[in-house]
Order: sequence, then structure tokens, then C-alpha cells
Amino acid sequence: MAKHIVEGHAIVSVEGAIADAGGVMPQALRNEADWAWFQGRLDASDLTALGRLGHAANPNFRRRRRLVFSARGRGLEPIDDLAHRLNPNDMPIAEALSELLPQGGHIAIAGGTGVFDAFLEYGYSAFHLTIAGRARIVGGRPVFSGVGSAAEAEAKLVAAGLFLQEMRLLDPANDVVLKIFARA
Repeated sequence: MAKHIVEGHAIVSVEGAIADAGGVMPQALRNEADWAWFQGRLDASDLTALGRLGHAANPNFRRRRRLVFSARGRGLEPIDDLAHRLNPNDMPIAEALSELLPQGGHIAIAGGTGVFDAFLEYGYSAFHLTIAGRARIVGGRPVFSGVGSAAEAEAKLVAAGLFLQEMRLLDPANDVVLKIFARA
């Protein structure tokens, strides 16, 4: 069986939120150092998995291959020459990854909550969790379902078999810290 390396990426507020209640990423979570790190990791990936709204909101200027999660459609369907839509209720993630990357490869998970949850169940190889220590988003959309703080997000990763491997202070002035969780 082909080896798929699954790496999650999220920047969260103190409350563990990736977006406001309306699903929009607020300015408080936009950080140049984190963005540069994130874009570099996406560039190094063979496939980026994200939700339907994220796909619609972020044009694919860098022409990366995408796997777009959506309850619309059936199974795995092409959207265009670079993107496929996956209805995870119709096709397991493992089957979709085997079809899109039969030789294996590196998959970057870019969210939202439902996509992060689906891969938490599937199994992350690593998760890059950036915490914006000065960002407050009360009532926002969590990185994982049921999370109410960045600490709870970290606990979910540990419960899923990942361990804190590395910490990097990306932006001292804004208290932005990258925590890389990985399998032992």
C-alpha cells in the first residue's frame, strides 16, 4: 500500500478558533510569518485538502492539486484539471487518496473544522498548530469539533497519538508560536 504523509496546518486563536462565527478568518489570525511557513508547506505537498468554502474563497493561483471536501456531489469527482471534489459520506478518505496519489505522497490539510475532524479520525502523520497568542475569537469556529481553547486542540492531537516534537516562536511581537505535533 502506498504511503501517504498527512500533515495538518492551522492557525488558531486562544480559544482554538480558526474563523469567526460566520466562517471568515479574521485579521487577528493573519500573520506574515505563519503565512510564509504555511505557503512553503503547501508548496512542498502533492495535494492540499480543504473544505468547499475554503476552496471557493481562495483562488488557486499557485496551481496546486486540491481535494475539496463537500457533501455535494457523489464520491470523488473532478472539478477541473487540478481539483477533485470528495463527498466523504460516499467514499472513504483512504480510497480517495489511493486514487489521487497511487504512489503515495504528501497531503497538506488546510481545514476547515469538518476536514480537520475527518483527518483526525483518518490519522495525521503530523499537525502544525500555530497559536496566535493575542488573537481572541469568542464564539468562533473551532479547529476541531468541541474545542474551546488552543490547549484543548493540543489535547485532541495528543489523544490522537501525536506528540509535541518542536516549538518555534514565529513572531515574538505578536506572540505567534508554531507547535509541531507528530507521531513518535
